[in-house]
Amino acid sequence: MAKKSHHVVPDSDGGWNVKKGGSKRASGHYDRKRDAENAGREISRNQGTEFVVHGRDGKIQRKDSHGNDPYPPPG
Repeated sequence: MAKKSHHVVPDSDGGWNVKKGGSKRASGHYDRKRDAENAGREISRNQGTEFVVHGRDGKIQRKDSHGNDPYPPPG
């Protein structure tokens, strides 16, 4: 089963969008990347999904897991 996710991605018209993985529509649009990351992280925590932040070039910059990680690190 594929892991559910939320992504911060650049909008072609400017600004940043928060999108659920596989969705065409944005959950939210923000002028600043920082605002999109904060909103996306909150949504991801609430829904227990993987959170993925993309750069302006579309490449993944970082990921955070807010779901049930099958292999949590000890300690």
